[in-house]
Amino acid sequence: MSEFPTTARVVIIGGGVVGTSALFHLARAGWTDCVLLEKNELTAGSTWHAAGNCPNFAPNWAVMNMQRYGLELYRGLSELVDYPMNYHVTGALRLAHTKERMEEFKKVAGQARALGLTMDLCTPKELQEHNPFMETHDLAGGLWDPLDGDIDPAQLTQALAKGAREAGARIERFCPAEGIDRDGDEWIVKTPKGDIRCEKVVNCAGYYAQRVGEMFKPFGGRTVPMVVMSHQYFLTEPIAEIEAYTKEKGHKMPMIRDVDTSYYLRQDKHGLNLGPYERNCKAAWVTPDDPMPEDFSFQLYPDDLERLEFYIEDAMARVPLLGTAGVGRNINGPIPYAPDGLPMIGPMPGVPNAFEAHSFTFGIAQGGGAGKVLSEWVMHGYTEDDMWAVDPRRYTDYADNDYCLTKALETYGHEYAMHYPHYEWPEGRDKKLSPVDAKLRAMGGQMGAYNGWERANWFAKPGDDTSLETAETWERAGPWEDRIREEVEAVRDGVGVLDLPGFSRFTVKGTGARDWLDGLTMSRLPSAGRVGLAYFADDRGRIVTEMSVFAYSDNEFMLITAAPAQWHDFEYLKAFLPTDGSLALSDHTTEYSTLIVTGPASRSLLAAIGTEADLSKPWLTFQATTLGGHPCTLARVSFAGELGWEVHAKLDDIPALYEAILEGGAKPFGMYALNSMRIEKGYRAWKGDLSSDYTALEGGLDRFIRFDKPRAFPGKAALLSEKQQGRTKGFVTMTLEPGTHDAPYMAPVYAGDTHVGEVTSCAMGYRTQTCIALGMVKAEHLTPGTALTVDVYGTKVPATVQADQPMWDPSNERLRA
Repeated sequence: MSEFPTTARVVIIGGGVVGTSALFHLARAGWTDCVLLEKNELTAGSTWHAAGNCPNFAPNWAVMNMQRYGLELYRGLSELVDYPMNYHVTGALRLAHTKERMEEFKKVAGQARALGLTMDLCTPKELQEHNPFMETHDLAGGLWDPLDGDIDPAQLTQALAKGAREAGARIERFCPAEGIDRDGDEWIVKTPKGDIRCEKVVNCAGYYAQRVGEMFKPFGGRTVPMVVMSHQYFLTEPIAEIEAYTKEKGHKMPMIRDVDTSYYLRQDKHGLNLGPYERNCKAAWVTPDDPMPEDFSFQLYPDDLERLEFYIEDAMARVPLLGTAGVGRNINGPIPYAPDGLPMIGPMPGVPNAFEAHSFTFGIAQGGGAGKVLSEWVMHGYTEDDMWAVDPRRYTDYADNDYCLTKALETYGHEYAMHYPHYEWPEGRDKKLSPVDAKLRAMGGQMGAYNGWERANWFAKPGDDTSLETAETWERAGPWEDRIREEVEAVRDGVGVLDLPGFSRFTVKGTGARDWLDGLTMSRLPSAGRVGLAYFADDRGRIVTEMSVFAYSDNEFMLITAAPAQWHDFEYLKAFLPTDGSLALSDHTTEYSTLIVTGPASRSLLAAIGTEADLSKPWLTFQATTLGGHPCTLARVSFAGELGWEVHAKLDDIPALYEAILEGGAKPFGMYALNSMRIEKGYRAWKGDLSSDYTALEGGLDRFIRFDKPRAFPGKAALLSEKQQGRTKGFVTMTLEPGTHDAPYMAPVYAGDTHVGEVTSCAMGYRTQTCIALGMVKAEHLTPGTALTVDVYGTKVPATVQADQPMWDPSNERLRA
């Protein structure tokens, strides 16, 4: 081998299937000057894992799509790189014990079809036809995935490594990263073999990712939000019936995932492999008396089968053959978990030219697609598909050790749980509280977490069932429904107040601030004293974010954006700051809060409380003033689509302001009511309707794009080209037959039997008395009156395309009153 490299374009710290896949994708894209540092032998993920599964199902659309990319890669990898691999496509069954689980399967099957995959719903009888060893008498049905299977992880990793090396990349084995330094714009990765200078670096260190992350703290990094869990599975001794079945059929037994009980069961050689995700799970290396060892490669935790006893007994009842053979081997090893169980792939928060790809709970299943996604981040600074679901910046400062541990335990113990639309997971809560949090709860506020901030989703009345069990439904109906309607009607007919802590809030100051900001946004900036929406695009013209811009002067602006966008949007702005220090960008999210006061009686309420503000100022203006003697900023805007104001004030002033507004007659309303009203107005939500999956023209933002601006802005050339050629798809508002369910995110839209788009938001509109879906469809179906259908949990629901205007108050008369 040639001498140790002292320079590289990219250094990947950590091997396994994910790091090797990333190296493979980078090298084959022409980025050959890349080095992967592997601490030990090059192997797949956690070295103790005997084999890996390749499921193409995930409860999240972005991850489901990512796994599809990996599946496509794995199918042809052996031939592509001329390396033999044991890859068995066995198919897999997911079992449903309840009608709610079958509804989830119907949703997933519909989304799979939209991705070009096949997943079939099964009756209990059909389940048994796929797997004759299984008892099905107590099941409601199931889901058949014909493309699932298992693959040898070591062979997979070696195949990716061979392809990467042949394309020109380099792998350094037995070479851990021992430290990180920075010299100008270059990273210096320190290893036992010498230092490597590089442009970009990736933390791909598996369950050691948090330890590697500590190396980046001097350069703006944070403690990586992850926990290592103890995951056990055991292998039986050979079973004669399994061996006979394999010889007769010529393939392995289809895998079983009993998602309601929480385990998988698959064939391993001529025995069975049972892997539960137990409720009484255990985290590793989380206490001072149990520190993470320096090196845990090729090691296991002690067996702890008592934790699995319930699951073993259940699986033996499901597949009696499991109980006929002894335990051949038990394996108890580390598996990394982010708080939500999804990996972290993307820019490292706070650190320039550094990336992450770790916390994979299903590294084999996700590795092929994850390498593609990571390589896109590294090479281009963006990804083909919007991957916010796995972006490391989705966690901000609320994700402390306590949060990560409690959420990881909750997530692991509910690995296959259903994520109902009104269900709020109880662990890791109350990290950031509004100054009026106790007041909200005393009034019946049912809380939800938004970037760690607790907000009221709806307000219960005495006697309402607010138990978690009530929310275990996909249906719209629940104790919340009447309350949402009442809250919307109060805003429509009188005045409501919404406590809204956690808006991401930035200030940019300095000479030339207007010119700088004008060069970033495709929109026209408001004049001093006014507020406006500004949209930002990448070089492809795809939507990066939306911000409300408050113009104090040409040299000072306040930018307000969605709560979860805090680190994402701040880093976006920071990346464009001039290097001469002429502008200062600062984050004030935790210093202020916001009250939404809206409805036709909002002006009279504010006047009655007492204010120095001129309440006759028009829509989209703001003014620094007092309200009830307390300093605040009143902005005449309303996400609810009614006459209204946002009251922005420091945290200490919020309680008195809120009390005065309530005493003035405002009815408290929650996030569910606001969501219903914003959909009636066609207002987009960040990372739902507004995502980098769509260009600004596709997203229906034409009226916000100023092509005649003298300054270029990111994406202008791409958008001009798209405008000239004509868009191929576009934003749409549809009315749906109300039925009993709202269409879920990414519900497929059809014209006849042809898939033509997807739903991005949906809710019942209580002012318009109709179910409204926002979405994206092919351009030829945008004509108002066009009849379409939406797959809503397996039912084709009729939908009608509406005019490109708000369903409620289309001329905005109520806003301008």
